[in-house]
Amino acid sequence: MAKQDYYDLLGVSKGASADEIKKGYRQKAKEFHPDRNSDNPNAEAQFKEINEAYDVLKDADKKAAYDRYGHAAFEGGMGGGGGRPGGGFRGQADFASAFSDVFDDLFGDMMGGRGGGGRTRAARGNDLRYNLRITLEEAFAGMQKTINVPTAVSCGSCSGTGAEGGSEPQTCPTCSGMGKVRAQQGFFTVERTCPTCNGMGQTIKNPCKSCHGAGRVEKDRSLSVNIPAGVETGTRIRLAGEGEAGMRGGPTGDLYIFIEVKEHALFQRDGNHLFCRVPVSMTSAALGGDIEVPTIDGGKSRVKIPEGSQSGRQMRLRSKGMPAIRGKEVGDMFIELAVETPVNLTAKQKELLREFDKLSVENNPQSAGFFSAVKTFWDSMKG
Repeated sequence: MAKQDYYDLLGVSKGASADEIKKGYRQKAKEFHPDRNSDNPNAEAQFKEINEAYDVLKDADKKAAYDRYGHAAFEGGMGGGGGRPGGGFRGQADFASAFSDVFDDLFGDMMGGRGGGGRTRAARGNDLRYNLRITLEEAFAGMQKTINVPTAVSCGSCSGTGAEGGSEPQTCPTCSGMGKVRAQQGFFTVERTCPTCNGMGQTIKNPCKSCHGAGRVEKDRSLSVNIPAGVETGTRIRLAGEGEAGMRGGPTGDLYIFIEVKEHALFQRDGNHLFCRVPVSMTSAALGGDIEVPTIDGGKSRVKIPEGSQSGRQMRLRSKGMPAIRGKEVGDMFIELAVETPVNLTAKQKELLREFDKLSVENNPQSAGFFSAVKTFWDSMKG
């Protein structure tokens, strides 16, 4: 029986690119996979033909030979093995190789990487997170802060190797240093972490008594951290190499410090700007005057209140806010007036206010305008 054209098997044209060939193979492999075609007795044979075609067409040299001589390129010794492309199908090993590309595409690197060489013996240490709460004044000025971080440091007894008495770790006999073992399940080659070395690729015959072979020990570290001026809640500071020590001499992780700025009793922050709500008496708001307000640097500024000021009126103090964390820009401070209504009035004060109210018909423009609009609204509803 004549063999089917390899390009037809993959559903691509003869001039197809490598990406088109790979795409065609993925589609056909999924379509004719025996696990998906349990009711088709020919599915396994078709699936093998598809893999045979892909094994040839994915290789530039084999593809060139096939394009020139067809199937004859791999018969009678021209292919180096007779009967099968590239020296025969070579059983499950070549099948796994031919199918590895599509396996990765379809299912991802489920086992943590298919690296061609041995597994890295030393694992990088974990990154650490430290939450640091500071005051608004500290965020304004910047500071040097000493923190204690519980972490894992390199074992001093074995210098991080995990081995006792200067002995060296040995290549794992189970996985031959790969850190993984493979098992054949039908048409799939499944990888899993080596149970002997737990994926490290090495075993330690005489583990260090201090770290029990881990190459690191738990310890609290004291670190001095520079907090720049202008930080705010959510600012992240990275200290490279200050995280956990790596396993068996591996590189150290990083330490990330997350800033949280406490709420302030006087100031509210919005970006680089500060807001301060200042209560003023009804008399001061009506007559105007000067008041002193605090500033975030611990000083004070004198602010002039215009006559007839209302609650909510804002005044700006330039460059009295927070510094930018990058650059030389400084925010502003906004003073918001809160006009207070007097309470606990004496009889004399009440009498004076009633007298004032009789004389203040033209002194309340907002009230006059509002009630005029209300009267107009009611009149329109009647008519």
